[in-house]
Amino acid sequence: MPELPEVEVTRRSFASTIKGARIRAVRLGKPLRWPLGIEPAALVGCTVGEPTRRGKYLWLPLEHDRRASGRTGLNGMTAAGGLLIHLGMSGSLEFAAAMPAAGPHDHFEMTTSTGTLRLTDPRRFGAVVWSAALADDPAARLLGRLGVEPFEAEFDGQMLWSALKRRRVAVKQALLNGDIVVGAGNIYACEALFRAGIDPRTRSDRLSRARCERLAVALRATLAEAVDAGGSTLRDFSDARGRDGTFQLQAKVYGRAGQVCPRCDGTLRRIVQAQRSTYFCPRCQVR
Repeated sequence: MPELPEVEVTRRSFASTIKGARIRAVRLGKPLRWPLGIEPAALVGCTVGEPTRRGKYLWLPLEHDRRASGRTGLNGMTAAGGLLIHLGMSGSLEFAAAMPAAGPHDHFEMTTSTGTLRLTDPRRFGAVVWSAALADDPAARLLGRLGVEPFEAEFDGQMLWSALKRRRVAVKQALLNGDIVVGAGNIYACEALFRAGIDPRTRSDRLSRARCERLAVALRATLAEAVDAGGSTLRDFSDARGRDGTFQLQAKVYGRAGQVCPRCDGTLRRIVQAQRSTYFCPRCQVR
């Protein structure tokens, strides 16, 4: 599943090119997780603003073209607002000046004056949803339960400790929930907990303030390194320009069960937590 680093890398790979582009056509394929919420024709003539990210969602703000300010969809909604995009379990975005014919897994395509943006999603858990604003539904509802961004000043050890002390689940599970801090997907939670020296099975409310500080620093550093590496390509992820990520090649524990720990020479283990694989070193990651 594309996580925060992959979504951020995707955003950076096409944001500067699509900004200011005028929408010429929108094509829908098979239904995705949620409906678009507006007639595709209502988007034609709008100008795309600067794409931003919130958690694993991308937001493409749209502005009215003054020459087409009266354009509305068949449901009466005007095509301003923006598009909220989620890549789901297996989705990816591609942006190019020219595209081959759409295939069976290409479910959203937006042609603009600077290129075509296409969402490919074999499992169809992704979505492209129109919203009048981020503060309005459906965007507000979808984004409302998300935790803080890991790169914001608000996220620190004190904040993490205050949130975790109210949880009685394993710390890795608390991180994966995404309602404390966004972005700690499976691979990155494993790597951050290893960096902080914390056993992933440790109950959240038993972590000290000092250990939470180390974990906050580790999580921020891990995610920053993943973004710099272009994300992780474990199966088929690539950014909107078709480039693979390389963070998986520098992972210290993820996917390395049975290998020697790079820190203490112990043996790395794999266990299953909440139906997800967890990789860690039982010697140097303590409860």
